[in-house]
Amino acid sequence: MIKRIERRGFVAGALGAGVALAAPSVRGQASAWPNRPVKVTVTFPAGGLTDVWARTYSEYAAQKLGQSFVVENKTGASGAIGAEQMSKAAPDGYNLMFTISTTMIMNKVLFKQLPYNPDKDFVPVAFFSAGHLPTIVHKDVPAKNLKEFVEFARKNKVSMGTYGAGSYSHVVVAELNKFYGLNMEAVHYRGEAPMWQDVASGSIQAGSGSYAASAGVLQSGSGRAIAVPMTSRMKKLPDVGTFLEQGCTAQGFQLRGWIGAFYQTGTPQEIVEKLSAIFVEGGKSERVQKILETFGIDEAAQDHKFMKKVLEEEGPVWMELVRSLGVTPQ
Repeated sequence: MIKRIERRGFVAGALGAGVALAAPSVRGQASAWPNRPVKVTVTFPAGGLTDVWARTYSEYAAQKLGQSFVVENKTGASGAIGAEQMSKAAPDGYNLMFTISTTMIMNKVLFKQLPYNPDKDFVPVAFFSAGHLPTIVHKDVPAKNLKEFVEFARKNKVSMGTYGAGSYSHVVVAELNKFYGLNMEAVHYRGEAPMWQDVASGSIQAGSGSYAASAGVLQSGSGRAIAVPMTSRMKKLPDVGTFLEQGCTAQGFQLRGWIGAFYQTGTPQEIVEKLSAIFVEGGKSERVQKILETFGIDEAAQDHKFMKKVLEEEGPVWMELVRSLGVTPQ
């Protein structure tokens, strides 16, 4: 792991002179932005929801601003490789990052040392919902709701899939075990696809993940959804109750999964606000609305203030939940 080199402060006189000289330049850059292509780094692979939102919203911004937004994927280490690269980029509005909660929150628990500081190196630009992540059981499990599933799990050996240790789906297993006094086994996979294949075949009894990835299981009838997180029901699954309304008040089921756009700390606020507003506007476009429908996501882009609030209010809760999983930091 590459050690982070902390910036050293200059003496007061030199700092003051630097600010005096730099301020007009920064203001000029902000007012002229963008006058060259904007680099957009996605810290997860092409084809996933993070990549889809990065490309879709970047295309909208490019059309509105008349300048190219060039998207590239810099993957690995749960987003840490791309985040390290972007943390060192110039804070001039031309280096934008799309990543997820794992990179900005969970990695602080999952790694002994990070080559970037999620709390100090970045400022939020926009929030993009990852949607509800339904919990789905195999068709042979005699449960149509959370209560019936819990009763089944009390009397039978149940294996529940996760798409990675420390992931939201891992939290689901742990929170259900703790809240109801169950002993379900968490079976970890490398991603959602193999997990849903095993749910469909009945090799495991249940799993939690995105609607888009699980759609084949639901549409084929090989599995059924019994609960969704967050505080409101999902439009695609209107008959499926939330964990909360089904009596499970564990806080982990009320949190949001998200994708975020971030700039480097020090990026002119005028640029942050301008791009944030464009992304929110893009969320209302016909193209984005169609993608939301396809992925079963009920909420379009929110602004930088909303993203900051989510980080401040929900970040500490996520970190405590991940710590409780007992995952050994890498």
